[in-house]
Amino acid sequence: MIRRLAAHVILATLLLCAPAHAEPSKSLPGDSIYQLDIPLVDQDGKAHALPSLRGQPRIISMFYASCPYMCPLIIDTARMTDRKLDPAQQNKLPVLMVSMDAKRDDPAALKALAAQRKIDTTQWTLARTDAANVRKLAAVLGIRYRELDDGEFSHTSVLILLDAEGRIVARTETMGKTDPDFVEAVERALDSSGS
Repeated sequence: MIRRLAAHVILATLLLCAPAHAEPSKSLPGDSIYQLDIPLVDQDGKAHALPSLRGQPRIISMFYASCPYMCPLIIDTARMTDRKLDPAQQNKLPVLMVSMDAKRDDPAALKALAAQRKIDTTQWTLARTDAANVRKLAAVLGIRYRELDDGEFSHTSVLILLDAEGRIVARTETMGKTDPDFVEAVERALDSSGS
């Protein structure tokens, strides 16, 4: 409850500080992260706006491509979660991973990671944005991160489930195995959206 309230306050503050040209859609719920008009560039160099992802539940997380420890575990945990779904649901749950390393994670680095980890980019999107928007998105998602002197990052390892409207409906910091409560929340979100 406190996390959700904090996310509302952060989102409201960010929206008040947003430039006038980035006015969010009035039809989005007030607690939708899609209220943030954050530009994203994916592993193929294709531009997306965060609000364009509206329409179906998805898992979202933050990572960085050169991470040697936790980020591979985040990817593996998202895959394990997906494997717990029935085959029809598996094809209907996109995953968005946004890099916190705005300096190094260009589309080529993201594409190389996708190839190395055999990530299906028809279901998964590895994306980057600029440093200011990394901070905004991390704040709204409740992800803490800090760049270390060696260029690595200390960060929260979490999977977050968004509903079709971009509201946070579940999160898990359980890594390396599936969280049954999170899997159940994913199934409910897919069932309720008609996806």
